[in-house]
Amino acid sequence: MSEIPDAAIEAIYRYPVKGLSAEALLRAALSPGKTVPGDRSYAIENGPTGFDPANPQYFPKTRFLMLMRDERLATLHSHYDDDSRVLTLRADGKEAVRTDLGTAEGRATVEDYFATNFAEELKGPPKVLVGHGHSFSDVAKKVVSIINLGSVAAIEEMVGQPVHPLRFRANLYVRGWPAWSELDLLDRTLAIGDVRLKVVKRIVRCAATNVDPETAARDLNIPQTLMRTLGHCDCGIYAEVVTGGTVATGDKIVHADPSLI
Repeated sequence: MSEIPDAAIEAIYRYPVKGLSAEALLRAALSPGKTVPGDRSYAIENGPTGFDPANPQYFPKTRFLMLMRDERLATLHSHYDDDSRVLTLRADGKEAVRTDLGTAEGRATVEDYFATNFAEELKGPPKVLVGHGHSFSDVAKKVVSIINLGSVAAIEEMVGQPVHPLRFRANLYVRGWPAWSELDLLDRTLAIGDVRLKVVKRIVRCAATNVDPETAARDLNIPQTLMRTLGHCDCGIYAEVVTGGTVATGDKIVHADPSLI
C-alpha cells in the first residue's frame, strides 16, 4: 500500500432524512455493499411515486422534497435517534415536531407538518417513506460519498468567499488530498484501516450546492462556476464498500495494493 501523504478523515456525516439536516458521527461501521448506517433511511415523498416498501426501488431525487429545488428545508434543524426512532424538527429555534417515525401515527405527524408549512413546495400529498434498509440516495447503487476539502478550498478561490463543506452533503470529508485529485481515483481502491472502498463514480454537482446550509440562502451557483472554470460540474466521488469495518475521524487513508485485496 502507498499512503496518500497526510490524508485523513476530517469528518463523518449521515443524513437520516433525505433533504434534512446532516448529523455528525465520530465513527461509522461500514458493511460491504451498504451505505453509512442510517444514511437517507427516510425520504419525504412529494406527490405519489408508487414506492413499495416491501420491494424498494430507486427513484430520482426530484420525486422527494430535496434541497436542489426546496431550499427552505435548510431552515429546519433535524435530529434522529436510532434507538427510539424519534425524529425532532426545530424551526426558528423552537421545537416543531417530535415523533416516532416507526409508527404510522408518527409519520403522519411529520406529513401534517410539511403539508401545512411547505405547501408551496409540494406537488401532491407529502408522505414519509421508509425502505427498511433501502437508502434514498441520489444514485441507485448503495455507496459512500466522499468530498476532498482541498477541492472545496479551490472552489472558495473561484467564488471569492467561504464555501461551507456541508453544501456537498457528503459522508466522508477528507483533508490532505490536492484539489481535484479525487477525480483521478475512479476504479481505484482506498484503504482506511481494514476497510476497503472502491471508487465507482465521480459526483456531478447539482443546484443543492448553491444553498447555504446555515442560512438557507441560494447565494452561489457552484455547478455553473465549476463548468465555467474546469469544463465539468464534478466535485467528490462515490465509493462502494468492498471490505467492511469501522472508520473514525482522524483515520488515515491509503491507496490499497490491488494484489492484496
